[in-house]
Amino acid sequence: MVVILVGPPGVGKGTQGALLAEATGSRHIAAGDLLRVALRDGIELGRKAQDFMNRGELVPDQLIVDLVCEVVEKMDRDVGAVLDGFPRTVGQAESLGGFLSELDRKVDVVVVLEAEDDVLVKRIAGRRNCGQCGAVYNVHFSPPKQEGICDQCGGSLTQRPDDDPVTVRHRLDVYRRETAPLVSYFHESQAPVRRVQADQSVAEVQRAIREAVGG
Repeated sequence: MVVILVGPPGVGKGTQGALLAEATGSRHIAAGDLLRVALRDGIELGRKAQDFMNRGELVPDQLIVDLVCEVVEKMDRDVGAVLDGFPRTVGQAESLGGFLSELDRKVDVVVVLEAEDDVLVKRIAGRRNCGQCGAVYNVHFSPPKQEGICDQCGGSLTQRPDDDPVTVRHRLDVYRRETAPLVSYFHESQAPVRRVQADQSVAEVQRAIREAVGG
């Protein structure tokens, strides 16, 4: 199956996508993670994308389409894919549909994760990341024992530039303007669309997603 997870920043697409992929033996393809790896490794695509990500803007369609489709093309035909953070625009969805058709595949189901803006801002703006070991905390839900210090390695915790509250609300505005129309697009293209309320526990949301995809 090819499953697409759609939803605003902070709604839990990454966590839920990884759990779903593990449970179904699929490949979890997180567009944001692919971009960050490209940046870390000094790939030109990563450098081009960084300015857009830091401003909370969407990365131009062609950059992200090329990156994700390259991964899908290299996958075994029998392995499913859980796409997280892609496509984000109708243009990306059209490109993905054409690419999958060439591989004799299609989008099997679209799961829309939903939550209120205030919940999302608290989740995202509260995140702190360790630059040394990569551990992630949240000052509201899972704070470190000592403020600003990683429990695991003692490294300094920082906030990503695109996680401050002002940028987060801008990212939510961008989502509504650019990504929400995807739901209408997939309805029109006859891909099944299922909605899941994502302000529940991780286990409850995962259970609802599994039901939505028929698993």
